[in-house]
This record gives sequence, structure tokens and C-alpha cells, in this order.
Amino acid sequence: MAMTSGQRRIPKGKYARTGYLSPIDAAIEVIGGKYKVAVLYHLRESTVRFGELRRLVPSATQRMLTKQLRELESDGMIRRKIFRQVPPRVDYSLTKEGRSIVPILDELCKWGKRRIGQSTG
Repeated sequence: MAMTSGQRRIPKGKYARTGYLSPIDAAIEVIGGKYKVAVLYHLRESTVRFGELRRLVPSATQRMLTKQLRELESDGMIRRKIFRQVPPRVDYSLTKEGRSIVPILDELCKWGKRRIGQSTG
């Protein structure tokens, strides 16, 4: 039976009690935004200010970047620190949970470099 756009698949099998169809679904729910992986990658080595993130992810609008940062914060992947000064300053850094994905991001980066090499060679 085909599902309509308003229906949600009911998980079955090994992960049914978690609400996910698979562990990949759980991961994609956290990092599946258009710019989330790029943000996490740029935060992997140090704390970064919001303005610098805007420069590092230039295709993201301010609104979209803010939305994705808030989602990552809500999911416990990043920490936001607000400095009450003029002009306002907001720093972002990875939490312990966020740092746990760094090895995966590094491997993803290596994979991307190989893909780039294949397409230019």
C-alpha cells in the first residue's frame, strides 16, 4: 500500500522501540540538515564565532545557518556561548557528543577528496 505525504512509516523490526527504522535514521535525524555536516566539520578543531561560520559556509543564509545551529545545539552536538557586549558576540564549539563524530567527519572528508580526484582525473 502506498503511503500518502502525511503518513509516517511505523518502524518494525530490531529498532521498532526506538522509533527509528535503523541506526542510520537516528544519525541522519541529527546531522541531516543541508549545512550541519559543514558546520560540525568547521568546529572540529576550535571554537568559531558566528560571523566566521557565515564566511566558512557562504551558501547558507543567516536565517538557515542560525536554524541549523540551533538544531545542533538542541541535539547536544554544539555549545553556544553568548557574550553580552557591543557588538554582540556568539561563539560555537563542539560538545563531547559533537566531538564523537569528528573521526567520521575526517573519513568523510577523505572520501570527498578521493571523489574529487576521480572526477578531475
